[in-house]
Amino acid sequence: MKANMGNRDKFIRIGISIILAVLVATEVITGTLGFVALGIGTVFLITSAVSFCPLYSLLGIKTTPKTTDEK
Repeated sequence: MKANMGNRDKFIRIGISIILAVLVATEVITGTLGFVALGIGTVFLITSAVSFCPLYSLLGIKTTPKTTDEK
């Protein structure tokens, strides 16, 4: 697994995860939608921690900074 997520992308995902967790904790989002929100937040946190998003790989997206040996 080669990293395909840059720092900005990771911070955005972490921020969304925190917002979703707060909305569920304050019961703004409840029921099935709450479980879905927690699932999405969890996936965002995991992908941020490992700097790899499988969906980005399938779509050919990379948000990592370009290195000098990359064209």
